[in-house]
Amino acid sequence: MISTLRDICREVGAAYLLLLHVGTLLLRGRFDRRELGRSLAAMGADSLPIVALTAFFTGGIMVIQAGIFVRRFGAYGLLGFGAGYATLREVGPLLIGLMFSGRVGANNAAELGTMTVTEQIDGLRALAIDPIAFLIVPRVLAMVIALFCLLLVGDAVALSGGALFGKWLLGVEFSSFFHSFADNLKLADLSVGLVKAAVFGLAIAISSCHFGSSVRGGAPGVGRAVNAAVVASALAIVLSDQLITVLFK
Repeated sequence: MISTLRDICREVGAAYLLLLHVGTLLLRGRFDRRELGRSLAAMGADSLPIVALTAFFTGGIMVIQAGIFVRRFGAYGLLGFGAGYATLREVGPLLIGLMFSGRVGANNAAELGTMTVTEQIDGLRALAIDPIAFLIVPRVLAMVIALFCLLLVGDAVALSGGALFGKWLLGVEFSSFFHSFADNLKLADLSVGLVKAAVFGLAIAISSCHFGSSVRGGAPGVGRAVNAAVVASALAIVLSDQLITVLFK
C-alpha cells in the first residue's frame, strides 16, 4: 500500500514538473510550428468522424432519458432545455473527452513510447534538439485546441441528434425543441462545457506525454505506458469534472 502511494505521488510529481516545463516553453514561444500543424490534423481533423458519431447518439440518449419526465408531466416544451443542459454542461464534454483519450491519448503515448525505446528521443538530444520543445509542447497545445474545437462541433451534432430523436420518439417539433433550448439556456452553460474541454485536453496531453516519454522495459513497457496513460487520463477527467462542476454550479 505504501509502495503504491509512493509510486502514485512520484508519477503525479513528474507529470506536474512536465506541465511546468511545457508551460515555460509555451510562454517563450519555443515549440515547433510544423509539428503543431501535423498534430492538429492527426488529433483534431481525424477525430471528427468518431466524435460526431458519439455526439449524435449522446443527444439521442439525453432525449430518451428526459422523455420519461416529459411524458409524465406533459412538459414537451422543456425537452430542448433538459436535453441541451445535460449535454452542454456535463455529458457532452465527459463522453467526448473519454473518447478523445482513448483514441488520441493512447496513440500519443504509444508513439512517444516507441520513440523512447528505439532511442529516437536520445537522437534528438544528441542533435541538440530539445525533445520537449520539438515533440511534447506542440502535442499538448494541439490536444487542448483539438478537444475544444471538437466539443463545439460535438455540441451542435448532439443537439441535432436530440432534435431528431425528439421528433421521432416524442413528436416534438424541431422549432419547439430549439426554442426551448434557446429560451432557457445561457452562454454560461456552453462556457462551462468548453472550460471542461480545455482542462480535459490538458490532462490527457500531460498524462499521455509523461507516460509515453518515460517508458522503460522495451516493447512491453510501451504497452504498460499506454495502459497507465489511459487510466490516468480517465481519472484526471473525472476528478477535474467534479471540481469544475462544483466551482461553476
